[in-house]
Parts: sequence; structure tokens; C-alpha cells
Amino acid sequence: MPILNRAAELQSEVAEWRRHLHTRPELMFAVENTAAFVEMKLREFGVDEIVKGLGRTGVVGLIRGNLGEGRTIGLRADMDALPMTETSGVAWASTTPGKMHACGHDGHTAMLLGAAKYLSETRNFKGAVAVIFQPAEEGGGGGNEMVKDGMMERFSIAEVYGMHNMPGMPVGEFGTRVGPIMASTDEFTISLQGRGGHAAQPHRTIDPIVIGAQIVSALQTIPSRTADPLASVVVSVTKFNAGFAHNVIPEQAVLAGTVRTLRADVRDMAEIRIREISQNIAAAFGATVQVRYGRNYPVTVNHRTETAHAIAAAANIAGEAKVISDIDPMMGGEDFSYMLLSRPGAFIFMGNGDTAGLHNPNYDFNDEAIPHGISYWVKLAETRLAA
Repeated sequence: MPILNRAAELQSEVAEWRRHLHTRPELMFAVENTAAFVEMKLREFGVDEIVKGLGRTGVVGLIRGNLGEGRTIGLRADMDALPMTETSGVAWASTTPGKMHACGHDGHTAMLLGAAKYLSETRNFKGAVAVIFQPAEEGGGGGNEMVKDGMMERFSIAEVYGMHNMPGMPVGEFGTRVGPIMASTDEFTISLQGRGGHAAQPHRTIDPIVIGAQIVSALQTIPSRTADPLASVVVSVTKFNAGFAHNVIPEQAVLAGTVRTLRADVRDMAEIRIREISQNIAAAFGATVQVRYGRNYPVTVNHRTETAHAIAAAANIAGEAKVISDIDPMMGGEDFSYMLLSRPGAFIFMGNGDTAGLHNPNYDFNDEAIPHGISYWVKLAETRLAA
């Protein structure tokens, strides 16, 4: 069950597009040059309709099939890079200090462009394919912005699918699962107000550092003593800022971190417990506390029927032995979750081979994966929109 011949033929051309984008990374919603490149290519392919500016800087192209009227499915790629300095040393490394494609969105964009070119040439399907190029996946919620802009209704999208590369998974392999596949990504900040003083006279102070340390330890009882042992939840304190001198107990301390869960009820519980633990420990020591809790991306939840379609399309090109249908969920987050709340669909991982990990300064998308990604998109579109 090989990749499509035409996808293999397109590999070198699509790799050139990918490397072009890799040298010119853009962040969040400020992906104007990337979006312009996408629009230019879609026009070259003869895509039937192109809409710019969805979700601020997103681009959607509509490709109509030759087999008659029918439904529309959406295929989504993300376009934005990360605020990191690249150290990969490749010839096509980022030319912009402090910005790099460390998550492979350049590869995602290029592969979906390759699929758009193929589908525009063949149009061997009924209905239409909406190719979705989204900004601001890395923390900006661009997927949510495109949904709020009415993208699903505008293009009458009935199902929507996403894909992400996976370092460590062999090229040519795929993995997905029904239900939660990626976590919600909440953030919290705990601001403690104590009473400062001389470090040699701690009894005259209310030490926010000691109080903060107690809170850090107590927060770890949320996954270990409050959550069901079978429920996945991560509570990580990633910032602890306090003090300015060796001999001064400060008045304030600020803690911050992230919460990752795979269930809405566990997400609710974690927020309640963070507030209770912080308030009660602070009160026990005579301090005051303010807890700010922000809910970011929701859990990415694959729909059962659409996941079966995704697995079938992947197996069609990779073989059943190279498709993991019950891959372990990841505690990273994805704003494709918003699209799956709006329409049924599925998110799948595709092997990137033995490369540096995501969000690593040495990372680079593996161009050998390109024909596999293009073939997956094409097979998914043609089978979901069969006459």
C-alpha cells in the first residue's frame, strides 16, 4: 500500500516551499508573508475560491470536485513559528533571530499545499475540500478565531481534520485514537502578599517564600491525592519569583504554572483545588493571596466515526501495521480542539523520524515525510467525498 506516485513526484517541489517558509518564520497572527505565499500557490493551482483574513490572517481555499454536488470537508494546517533561536545548522535555517519553525508548521503548510495542488489537478471527488491555513496555533488560539469568524458556516464544512508531525515516530507511520488525544492547557498565577523584614528576624515577618514553598508542595497533591489515579492531570509550577537580597525577607512572592488534563471534570477540579490550597495555606500563615486562573485551549477530542475514517485513510497508504489506532494521548495542547468542538473530525500524528523533539532549537521538519502527508490528505478527501 504505497504512497501516491504523484505525491512522490511532488516531494522535491514541496520541500522547496517548506524550506522557503522555514527561512522566514513568523509568529502568532503576524504571518502575513506566509499567508501571502499560501495564497499565491493556491492561485497557481487554480483553486476555485480563496478567502483571506479569516481568524485575522488565516487563509482558506475551496476546491470543488468533478463528480457532482456534495458535502465539504476541511483539512487544516497551522502556519506560525515559535519565539526561539534556531541552532540546527541546516542551510535553510531561520534568517530571523529569535524566530524559528521548531514545531514543523512549515512542513504542515507545505504538505497541505501539496495536497491542494494534487486535488486541484485531479478533482476526483464529489462535493468540495476546504484547505485551511491557520495562524497562531502557538498560544494565540488562531483556530478559535477562525471558527468565531464563521469559517465552518461560510464553507459549509461538515467534517474537519488535522495532522501534526511526531519526532521519534518512524516516517511512514501514523497514530491517532478515539476521544481525548491532546490536553487542555490552562495557566495560573498565585500572588502572595506577606510582611517583609530582616532575614535575621523572621519572627517579625510573614515570609511569602516559605508560604509559596508550602503551596508548591501542596499543589502536587492534586494529581496524587485528589484526582482519580486513572485520570490524567499535570500541575506544574514553572515560575517562582521573590526576593532581592540575601538578608531581606521580601513582602511578595509570585508563583505561576500550567495545568494539563484530558477530562473537563478534572479540569474543573484542578482549578477549584488550586484556589482552595493557595487561599487556605496563605491564611494559615497570615498572608493574603490572589489566584488568577486562565483557561486556554480545551481538550482535543477526536470523534469516533471520523477517527475511523482517518485510520482507514492512513492504512490505505501506510498499511494497517503502520497505523497506531490507540496511541497514548499527549499532555501538550492543540487549538485544533476548537475546530473539533465546532464540527466532527479527527486529529492524527504522522512520523517525523529520528529528529530533535518539537520546540527544540535543533529541530527541523523531515522532508522525507512530505509524500506520506500529501498522500494521507488526498486519500482522506477522496474517500470521504466518494461519489
